[in-house]
This record gives sequence, structure tokens and C-alpha cells, in this order.
Amino acid sequence: MTNSGIFSYINVIGKAADASWLRNDIIGGNIANANTPGYKRKDVSFEGELQKALMHSGQQSMGKKVRELDLNSKRLEGKVYTDLERYSYRLDKNNVDIQTENVELAANQIKYHGLVTAVNGSFNALKAVIK
Repeated sequence: MTNSGIFSYINVIGKAADASWLRNDIIGGNIANANTPGYKRKDVSFEGELQKALMHSGQQSMGKKVRELDLNSKRLEGKVYTDLERYSYRLDKNNVDIQTENVELAANQIKYHGLVTAVNGSFNALKAVIK
């Protein structure tokens, strides 16, 4: 059972859920600062880093790629960055669009819920095997 890679998948999903939780906080900060002059929108990068790490493994099966990921690496953590730092369509130099942020927040909440559901499903499958 431990060679099945299920724990590796659960760990990757956990990292993705952590990044999604961080993104939720960052989007909340963007919304809170929507009227702050000079504020620049922030976001979280994770999916691109995960994709790079998986592509770095070459032509292996996805299961093997996931098992070989260095989950302790700082590369596989959500990183906050300033989005479009030099762009602003407003006179006050703020680049936050409240409608876009609300859509991003809703999409991120759906993603987080899906990740948590996936982790719960994996643990439920493990419980069923143990019984």
C-alpha cells in the first residue's frame, strides 16, 4: 500500500491546498486595499512551479513524477508576488479591479473546496482498505 504513491498525491494536494489558502488571504488583502492609493495587486504562484517540477522529471509516469517530487523544497510552496507592478488604469496608481478580485476569490474558493474534497476522498479510501 505504501508503494501505491497515494501518500505522495495527498502531500501534493496538501501543498496545493496550502497555496490556495494563502491565495485566499492575498485576494482578501487586495479587496481590502481596492481604494488605497498606490496599492498594487498581489497574487500567489504555485501551479506554475508545480508544473515545472513535474516537467523536470522527464518522460516518467505521472505516479513516479509525483513520488519523486521534493515536497520539502521551497519551490513547492505558494509564493506571493506583485502582479502587473507597473500597470495602473487609475489615477491613484492602484491596479486592483474589485470585480476581478471577487471572481478570483470565488474561483479560488471552489479550487480549495475541490482540493479538500480530494484529500478527504483519499483518506476515506484508505479507511475503507484498512477496515
